[in-house]
Amino acid sequence: MSEAADTVELELPARPEVVAIARLVVGAVASADPAFDEERTADVRLAVSEACTNAIQAQRARMVGNGSDVEPVLVRCMHSPGQIAVTVRDQGGGFDPAELAPHPEVTDPARLDHEGGLGIPLMRMLADDLEFDRSSGGTTVRMTFLPRTPVGWST
Repeated sequence: MSEAADTVELELPARPEVVAIARLVVGAVASADPAFDEERTADVRLAVSEACTNAIQAQRARMVGNGSDVEPVLVRCMHSPGQIAVTVRDQGGGFDPAELAPHPEVTDPARLDHEGGLGIPLMRMLADDLEFDRSSGGTTVRMTFLPRTPVGWST
């Protein structure tokens, strides 16, 4: 990310209804870049929604379970022409995505027996780069998005 990046930072209460705010703000940033078409902007919004939902769930489970106040979830969106980087940070105790129980593939009928578990696979599919930084204090998800060149177009 270049130093000329525009940055938007959100400090959101750990409540499910605020996921829409993160989605709207990051979607507005993506749609302002002509390199990001509607479909790619929708990809960015969906990945950010999944990351924020996971962060809110982790944060609430840890803080409410301890009788503590629920700390905010931090979302940072950095934009430079042709690239968007989004960071979502919670204070939910941290987790290792490699340790998550595997679910059947989405196309497997047995998948219908499992609720949830699609957020991380969706983020992996939609982001050009995805990193999880786990600590005892929480998890930071870093996603980078590049525009997609439509089929048949040359660059």
